[in-house]
Amino acid sequence: MSEQFGKGCHLHLIDGSAFIFRAYHALPPLTRKSDGLPVGAVSGFCNMLQRYVDGNTGADAPTHVAVIFDHSGKSFRNDMYDLYKANRPPAPEDLRPQFPLTRDATRAFNIACHEVEGYEADDIIATLAVQAREAGGRCTILSSDKDLMQLVGGGVDMFDAMKNKLIDVDGVHEKFGVGPDRVVDVQALAGDSVDNVPGAPGIGIKTAALLINEYGSLEELLDRAGEIKQPKRRQTLIDHREQIELSKRLVQLDEQMKLDFTIEDLEVRDPEPEVLLGFLAEMEFRTMTKRMAEKLGVDAPVVADAPAVETVATPDAIPFDTDAYECVRDADALQKWVDLAYERGWVAFDTETTGLDDMVVDLVGISLCVEAGHACYIPLTHRAEAADDLFGSDALADGQMPLEQAIAILKPMLEDDSILKIGQNMKYDAKILIRYGVNVTCIDDTMLMSYALNAGVHNHGMDALSERYLDHQPIPIKTLLGTGKSAKTFDRVPVDDAVKYAAEDADITLRLWQMFKPQLHQKQVTTVYETLERPLAPVLSQMERHGIKVDRDVLSRMSNAFSQKMAELEADIHAGAGRPFNVGSPKQLGEILFDDLALPGGKKGKTGAYATGADILEDLATEHELPRKVLDWRQLSKLKSTYTDALQDHINADTGRVHTSYVQTGANTGRLASTDPNLQNIPVRTEEGRRIREAFIAEPGNVLVSLDYSQIELRILAHVAGIDALKQAFREGQDIHAKTASEMFNVPLEDMTADVRRQAKAINFGVIYGISGFGLARNLRIPRAEAQGFIDRYFERFPGIRTYMDDTVAFAKENLRVETLFGRKINTPEINAKGPHAGFAKRAAINAPIQGTAADVIRRAMVRMPDAIADLPAKMLLQVHDELLFEVDKDAADDLIKVAKDIMENAASPAVHLDVPLVVDAGIGANWAEAH
Repeated sequence: MSEQFGKGCHLHLIDGSAFIFRAYHALPPLTRKSDGLPVGAVSGFCNMLQRYVDGNTGADAPTHVAVIFDHSGKSFRNDMYDLYKANRPPAPEDLRPQFPLTRDATRAFNIACHEVEGYEADDIIATLAVQAREAGGRCTILSSDKDLMQLVGGGVDMFDAMKNKLIDVDGVHEKFGVGPDRVVDVQALAGDSVDNVPGAPGIGIKTAALLINEYGSLEELLDRAGEIKQPKRRQTLIDHREQIELSKRLVQLDEQMKLDFTIEDLEVRDPEPEVLLGFLAEMEFRTMTKRMAEKLGVDAPVVADAPAVETVATPDAIPFDTDAYECVRDADALQKWVDLAYERGWVAFDTETTGLDDMVVDLVGISLCVEAGHACYIPLTHRAEAADDLFGSDALADGQMPLEQAIAILKPMLEDDSILKIGQNMKYDAKILIRYGVNVTCIDDTMLMSYALNAGVHNHGMDALSERYLDHQPIPIKTLLGTGKSAKTFDRVPVDDAVKYAAEDADITLRLWQMFKPQLHQKQVTTVYETLERPLAPVLSQMERHGIKVDRDVLSRMSNAFSQKMAELEADIHAGAGRPFNVGSPKQLGEILFDDLALPGGKKGKTGAYATGADILEDLATEHELPRKVLDWRQLSKLKSTYTDALQDHINADTGRVHTSYVQTGANTGRLASTDPNLQNIPVRTEEGRRIREAFIAEPGNVLVSLDYSQIELRILAHVAGIDALKQAFREGQDIHAKTASEMFNVPLEDMTADVRRQAKAINFGVIYGISGFGLARNLRIPRAEAQGFIDRYFERFPGIRTYMDDTVAFAKENLRVETLFGRKINTPEINAKGPHAGFAKRAAINAPIQGTAADVIRRAMVRMPDAIADLPAKMLLQVHDELLFEVDKDAADDLIKVAKDIMENAASPAVHLDVPLVVDAGIGANWAEAH
């Protein structure tokens, strides 16, 4: 018999839908081996329930608990407003059959679960929370849903499990700018694009909170809307009153539902072993079945063989305990860890340094982990604290190993190919250690594994991966270093604090590796990881260390020349405007263009200023000279600030060279990015942009050699779309743009004009990126109808391209991904989006297999290149889009071109046989501009 709920009782209400979707997105796809039923979300859901049960013991444990689910049908809100939640996409196909199984899982854990037809889970939660409050008890809602924040207060709070954060009245005020009692008023004004709640156009959360705090309530605000001084805001509230009042009814939770159960029915109950283990065995969760049987003190039932991933998909079953990590302070203790690494055959490790520039920072410490929960930190160069000095003294802190001694012990193990070294962004750690004479070999990288598995789904930083896959929020680095001007470097962090932070990083990395490694095979991306990602990292590391010599004097002269040209343009712009103004101010420029000159197309944004983006100026440039000169001025300004000025700051004082850092995971398609500085976006279409490359020079006695794929994406398009005319043209070495123009416009090649060829070239490259008639019209400065006619004619002449596009979009919609010819999976989570993002998502899906295949080709070439040129006095320095740049002894330049060209032109084989040849153009020069 259940006891009466009242004072001293504590009700937990779990947002079941949030648990399900979090479980679905956090774990890899998993199917039941016996029948192929998708059960990945169920597995994650069960893990979350188990962690919830295990983590809620002691004095503050719940006395009552329920998991509340959304009903599959529509709610009463759809009767009020038929477009309510109309924009939400349907649940993924493989998730739908798992919904009822999560209800079964909840009952198997002997936890009450409820849903009510015609209502949402939030309404049930609201009703139960109010009942708990009125009965004198407490209620904690386990959810981060902002709609539930209207319930907080008076014994009701929320807990965001993802952030491990309690949300109380102050937390609600931080989110909405008002107390819980006025949340619905703010939401009614701001609306909600996710749920399609209309709200008041142009009013966001901050403005809504300002208005509600000033007038006290939504009703008072609407009644006194005529008093508002701002004309636009006043008129919005007057014109949209009914819509705003409807929005409040939509966001207001029903706290008075009639339920066919009571709070007393939700009393916490222990699971019944036979029921729980029977369900887990039926799902074929072998690892979880065994674990729960041990916990319940009974024999585990026999479970059919489960997919391999399930046995490693729960490395977080061992709780994180930062107090358990070891601080290694002497040689004997470190040797024990090295011996453990040899026993296991692997070790996860991480370095801590004084900053992020791996060419100049100092090593502070190293962390190691050999199994989940078993990690250590080796402090090496932490500084002693001094009471009178904010940043401490320069003396080393006590209780650390001498740096040279630690390196001597670790070096044989880190260079031993029989031991797998596991890291997160290992390229950085390897570059740090090579400066100390350690060449780390045999590497696995969890960041690159995540990228191979889930490009386009989420970012691949360690903190994000930990929260997503391990349900664990790592210690934030800013809590140790601080922020802003008072931030310190890691060598100033006390050793005891550093142990918890650094060892946790290694522990997380090992757990992620245990999870990701088998998934590579399951998702069929092992080849991508093993041939494109893992072997490329040391190649990039070597290129980054080489750097490229930059002539500071050339940059300085260019900066001065750009300044003079900008001044001339500025004078012309002022003359055209009829008065001086700040050309760099979008607001002032908008007033000149649309108020003073009365040019067409002026549109004001939320701030009241006219939009003056490049696309708008490009359109206006066809009608007036001033916008064109502003575009020229902006380009020079960007070249000056981004390159000719900034590059000088990136010249390494010791090497005289610029050392960019390559990012393997920066683009979904496999294209590399570069940072500090970014050398990928130096313009090549303008004379000024091309001149910047003059500053990149070879050392005396050397030359720079550029090898650049010719029209590689068009060649890949011809192959994948099966366009015989283009394939034949490429095989015969014809001018592909002239050939396209001839095919489209029925003009013989011998009669081809430069203008017709230019139009065909714009279409050729535009089609790859899904260009519209509007975009082509802008590029060619021709009427939109004429441009659209060109595109229509292109598809008529080359129907294979349209077929490829349609097939690619259809595949993406069904599978939420596309693939390159080499098996790289590029996820397209937005492909089924509605509204403005729909067109972009389709264009991205169409282009991704082409651009991704081109990126894979050049990666394959880069991986093979170091061995191919090892006997030549040459170094590979840069990769920029389809180009590789080398520095070589001038007498060996021809030999390098022969070897490198062969590698690049045959990079696709033997994995892929292309129907068209890959062609590489080569150039030699004293600087990059000459070579390119």
